[in-house]
Amino acid sequence: MERKWRKIWGLIGLLLLNFVNNVSSLSLTITKVECVYEIVRSEGDIVSGNFVVVDHHIFWSSDHPGIDFSITSPGGDILHNLKGTSGDKFSFKAPRSGLYQFCFHNPLSTPETIALYIHIGHIPNEHNLAKNGSLYFFPLNSIPKF
Repeated sequence: MERKWRKIWGLIGLLLLNFVNNVSSLSLTITKVECVYEIVRSEGDIVSGNFVVVDHHIFWSSDHPGIDFSITSPGGDILHNLKGTSGDKFSFKAPRSGLYQFCFHNPLSTPETIALYIHIGHIPNEHNLAKNGSLYFFPLNSIPKF
């Protein structure tokens, strides 16, 4: 019985992983302007993430201007814009598919290291969830042996 439940939970885990399209995590060193580009495959996908200036609490004095951050859609619309920050979170529903631009601007000549995390998730609707017979439902008492 325990083995059967392990297989069921494994299958559920695989289905949940199927909903995650893209996860990016990277470290950038910024002297002036640096941009990262991510492709969003479907309109309505949820794009979320966060960033932080590494060790800003150690090296920045109280008069440090911070960094600027912006997110631009494929159509050129600014979706998120911050001035003079050491980090923040962001989340939005993509207005369209295409290439999104995540840009950092450092007003000082001192290089800053940024840790950036971006997650793009797609939650399919009921019409394309089981497209081409890719999803099967079995009564609990008749789960096939894998």
